[in-house]
Amino acid sequence: MRIPLSWLGEFVSLAADTTPEDVHARLVSVGFEEESVRRFDISGPVVVGEVLSAEPEPQSNGKTINWCQVRVAPEGQRAADGGEDVRGIVCGAHNFGPGDKVVVTLPGAVLPGDFKIAARKTYGHVSDGMIASARELTLGEDHDGIIVLSRLGLDPEVGADALALLGLDDTAVEINVTPDRGYAFSVRGVAREYSHATGASFADPAQREIAPASGFEVRIDDEAPIRGRVGATGFVTRVVRGIDASRPTPAWMVARLQLAGIRSLSLPVDISNYVMLELGNPLHSYDLAKLTGGITVRRARAGETLETLDGQQRTLHVEDLLITDESGPIGLAGVMGGESTKTDDATTDILIEAATFDPVSIARSQRRHKLPSEASKRFERGVDPLVAQAAAQRMVDLLVELAGGTADTLGSELVAPWEPSEVLLPIARVNGLLGTDYTDDEVRGALTMIGCSVADADGETLRVAAPSWRADLTRPADLVEEVARIVGYDRIPSELPVAPAGRGLTRSQRLRRRAANVVTAAGFDEVQSYPFVSRSQLDDFGQGPEAAGEHSGAVDAIRLANALDGETPFMRRSLLAGLVTAAQRNVSRGLTDLALVEFGRVFDPATPAGELGTAEVPPLAQQPSAELLAALNASIPVQPHGVAALLLGDAIEKQPGEPGRAYDWADAIDAARITVGAVSASLTVRQGAHRAFHPGRTAELVVAGEVVGVAGELLPELVAEYHLPGRVAAFELNLERVMELAPREPATSNLSGYPAATQDLTLVVATEVPAGDVLATVVAGAGDLLEEAHIVADYRGQGIEDGQRALTFALRFRAPDRTLKAEEASEAKLAGVAAAEQAFGAKLRD
Repeated sequence: MRIPLSWLGEFVSLAADTTPEDVHARLVSVGFEEESVRRFDISGPVVVGEVLSAEPEPQSNGKTINWCQVRVAPEGQRAADGGEDVRGIVCGAHNFGPGDKVVVTLPGAVLPGDFKIAARKTYGHVSDGMIASARELTLGEDHDGIIVLSRLGLDPEVGADALALLGLDDTAVEINVTPDRGYAFSVRGVAREYSHATGASFADPAQREIAPASGFEVRIDDEAPIRGRVGATGFVTRVVRGIDASRPTPAWMVARLQLAGIRSLSLPVDISNYVMLELGNPLHSYDLAKLTGGITVRRARAGETLETLDGQQRTLHVEDLLITDESGPIGLAGVMGGESTKTDDATTDILIEAATFDPVSIARSQRRHKLPSEASKRFERGVDPLVAQAAAQRMVDLLVELAGGTADTLGSELVAPWEPSEVLLPIARVNGLLGTDYTDDEVRGALTMIGCSVADADGETLRVAAPSWRADLTRPADLVEEVARIVGYDRIPSELPVAPAGRGLTRSQRLRRRAANVVTAAGFDEVQSYPFVSRSQLDDFGQGPEAAGEHSGAVDAIRLANALDGETPFMRRSLLAGLVTAAQRNVSRGLTDLALVEFGRVFDPATPAGELGTAEVPPLAQQPSAELLAALNASIPVQPHGVAALLLGDAIEKQPGEPGRAYDWADAIDAARITVGAVSASLTVRQGAHRAFHPGRTAELVVAGEVVGVAGELLPELVAEYHLPGRVAAFELNLERVMELAPREPATSNLSGYPAATQDLTLVVATEVPAGDVLATVVAGAGDLLEEAHIVADYRGQGIEDGQRALTFALRFRAPDRTLKAEEASEAKLAGVAAAEQAFGAKLRD
């Protein structure tokens, strides 16, 4: 909300030296957030000038200019720029003549766009200044003619400051208004808050004499209220006859509207916008001659349409609240009026509407039709239900004053009775919630200041009734917040809470952080992607890392009822979809060497209760029972923590003396080992399959005998589909399950002081036998003397039959209590060979 200071000063006392920064500081102290300061981008000297003569001079280019003599200061006095009182000025406009008073920008002035005014030679003359148009001063779009002040009802002294005359020296402060404080979308509301902050006197612009009106038929016929709330609770109308809608809007009003962020359109429209900004109640004006009969406020019927003021033909929804006459819909209530009854320059009689609409109805309509407006912004936050009559009267008065109209007694006053909602506030709760030492008088005084009526319910509790403009005050906590805001946030002490002993991060939190730190220290960049995916992404990446052997078929997933993007309505089952999208975006920007990792949740449609959600939503006014909370938790989808990484491009860049190396499946497996090791678990790798991975370059990741992930290279077809270059390696783990399987305490053993005996072992097995299974069998068969074993070679070639391969293992033996003999180590090795031979038909290679 932007508030011109001159306007603010009409309703609250401002000191003469008050700056925009002062106003911002005061409003911040009562809970608003400052945004910016708005000014007209114009600096003087800009003065009132009187045209003494205007000689037309045709030019060779077909254009006729006027060589003007303009008095810019009282006769015999120096002008504002220190020059002569009469200036020669070239002007291309023709809508003025001798005797007219105009706006003159003298040398030294600067207009919007950093347009500097200086004496310059043009069309054979030295033009010592410029006669300004409305557009050049940002007061409108008219650039064909210059501003003639008499046509604006002004007759100032020659040489007077035109910036002050036209309101162009004004300044506006802009503040951020939170959704619960809709009353602050008005100068009235902000002036009241400034009064709270400073103690300055406040004059409520809504307190005015209301002329009676009757005879115009208005009906509210809402047969389908939303949530049981009738769409309109008030509808005030007034009639003004004999207006001249073609009259120009006064410059002071245009300037205030411009500073407030609203463009000047026509006098009736500008007046309605002005009153909306002043009092916070949107208004709408109808050309009375275009109305057919009275007005009915009702819901739309199936198939109805409405052409709105923006020229769009809109198909209406049965929830839309409409303004109608006997001809049908003439406006989308609280959002935008209809084209058929709009005012124009030919309008002479106007019907003014000042209504109070239900916030939910207006919010739904404006979102449904994607039609945000200044009116809907206020109605969807709630307007003061008692200000409609004052707003209508204010517009009547301005139309009479500025448009030459006559107030008529025709109108209506359909206003529902308003009863303030009462809240019981235990006084002790204020200091108990805030940790302050406010006195009882300070609490009562703060609530009274914001407009509440306060009475004692008993000796320890206050009965507080909120004012009509504060529909957001419904709970004791709301009132406590208001007390803190008014008495002063600076009175709230800053005390660091002491954490109870034994608290801190959970085991899961510690392990996740450790894993993230270790993986990023290994050179990966951590990313975060949206958890929303498309159907094609679900089918591309499957049901998560444990879906070994999964190759095709539709993937079950949670579908959002109100997705942010209709293209991605599903909750992800795999983190790989987001990583591939992130890689795609980086590659499109020229970053082709990537090591990305993401820690996040995936969403399984299965729930502990077997069904998503519950039949009923628990009431908000009371704490749910333990049983109900347990049922709610059981109805939530399973959401395990996962981790996934993607490797693309070069692991080692090509450089002099170094050929370079691209990432491959081995790097993905190494990264998975690092991740699993960070949570103190041991990883076993074996041949696997997954729909998103290359069938010959896929590994299952196993912890404690359970498949917890997948690693390898992505399918070439998938890589091409997402426009990624070369090979792409990746892994994904169910990190939550890894942490559950990881030992809670580290396993330790005594260090032996005796030397180790090392031997190599080469076994020939069928190609399809997994090397990891062979290694595990050898380890189990060799017994306790085998301290460590790992594979060092996988040979297939000369000397090995087709369909066979030779696996070489490095074995290390050690005894805890003696030096092993070579015969003991060989015996243990052969026991391992025997186990492998029995399990897989393995043969010892000489």
